[in-house]
Amino acid sequence: MSSQLDALKSLSLVVADTGDLAAIRRYQPQDATTNPSLILKAFDLPDYQSLINEELAAISAEGGDRQTQAEHAVDRLAVAMGSEIAKVVPGRVSTEVAAKLSFDTQASIRKAHELIELYQKRGISSERVLIKLASTWEGIRAAEVLEKEGINCNLTLLFSDVQAQACFDAGVFLVSPFVGRVTDWYKQSTGQDFTPDTDPGVQFVRGVCQRVNQGGFDTVVMGASFRNTGQVLALAGCPRLTISPTLLEELAATKGDVARGIEMGEAQSQRPAPLGEAAFRWGHNQDAMANDKLAEGIRRFAEDQASLESLINERLTAH
Repeated sequence: MSSQLDALKSLSLVVADTGDLAAIRRYQPQDATTNPSLILKAFDLPDYQSLINEELAAISAEGGDRQTQAEHAVDRLAVAMGSEIAKVVPGRVSTEVAAKLSFDTQASIRKAHELIELYQKRGISSERVLIKLASTWEGIRAAEVLEKEGINCNLTLLFSDVQAQACFDAGVFLVSPFVGRVTDWYKQSTGQDFTPDTDPGVQFVRGVCQRVNQGGFDTVVMGASFRNTGQVLALAGCPRLTISPTLLEELAATKGDVARGIEMGEAQSQRPAPLGEAAFRWGHNQDAMANDKLAEGIRRFAEDQASLESLINERLTAH
């Protein structure tokens, strides 16, 4: 009997939610996703030390003030790590635009262009990269422009139906609705525990998949932010699932079949009218969980970006 991971791979495209090259090699996902938090974790991994030292030496030699150097270094290291990951996965690597740009459309577009240019300098074409943006109104507008330019995007920190709808309207390549953080909020607010089928995060992602089906949208849905394998398996059949190494290991070590939890089919109805900005902001505001978790997620990514810049500053000082 095959492992649950192998069985899951027959129903969903598995993506590694990590920057750990050893884990990516071990579980052989199609794609990999990164963010400032994961890059911060990967910063001390042996696989990246020579690469980090090389990049920091080059940045130090270029001169300039230390803060600017640190900010540039985060992008260059994210792309350098992403380029190494791209050598291991057959598909795409998601690389994040800084969280502090989440409410600035034009700055997000400029940053995306810079990241793509850095990848191209390393021989990685834009077709191998997904630009990761927060699912704010401004982030979605940036993605709409980038998609028209042929730069595909991954809209993350997605917690509400209106966020999903606005992404579909904008022609976004991929959305990452979160599971675990949704469930965390409901567990804290209600004091309840949930089974995989009653799990609010699982139900949310199933709803996003249903919306894609009903409207016949091309956007790929990728479930993200899992707390346990029960949540993962409940979403078997979702087009993509991005999973941490810990949960990948658990799935790989467990024998058994996996039942399909989501059916993806053809369009079932007419598409809803596109959302305007006012309707988007009002709809998102009315969802207390989504409002809380989006704001918290942006703050957390920004904090991890600042921590990464601090670590880089220390290394640059040593150089």
